[in-house]
Amino acid sequence: MRSLWLLNELGIEFDCVEMPFDLTYLRAPDYLAVHPLGRVPALRDGDVTLFESGAICQYLCERYDNGVLGRAREHAERNAWLQWVHFAETLAVHGAALLQQQVFIKPEERSDVIQKLESKRLTKGFEVLDAHLANSEFLLADGFSAADIGVGYSVYLGNGFVTLDAHPNLANYMLGLTQRPAFKSSEPGVEWQVSQ
Repeated sequence: MRSLWLLNELGIEFDCVEMPFDLTYLRAPDYLAVHPLGRVPALRDGDVTLFESGAICQYLCERYDNGVLGRAREHAERNAWLQWVHFAETLAVHGAALLQQQVFIKPEERSDVIQKLESKRLTKGFEVLDAHLANSEFLLADGFSAADIGVGYSVYLGNGFVTLDAHPNLANYMLGLTQRPAFKSSEPGVEWQVSQ
């Protein structure tokens, strides 16, 4: 969803190939040639193939952005942009661990220790964001960026397991992000379309 959201925000034309959550498809030799771990997302753009969300984000911003979603090397916010783009991965790891417990592991085999540990780690990340957003609408002073997309997606994922009730700034931030048309068109359950 994160890469799809970014593509929709960029407003560039793309084809989205839906991959069933099934090892038959994800481990097929053709797809393993694109993503050697058989996971999503993956991006093919001409001769370029990438399979890490952070790398896809950075590549798309450097190649297609008009200076709104990315931050160029000489931009004063470049280092902060990179930090938040990659902080999104920190949050996503904890959300993914919790999701795996719920989706792939039988209820009687789920680990209370893992669920408790990952929930606490996710909560700590939410606390960092809540404090940072106390006086700002977005992560960077210059406004909405691809960093907000990455972090927003990770919070969206994690919020299925850890409530935002104790994080009012983060809750308000997420309310704004989820109202964006590009977010809505990227949300699971929405029929995939080619952006124009």
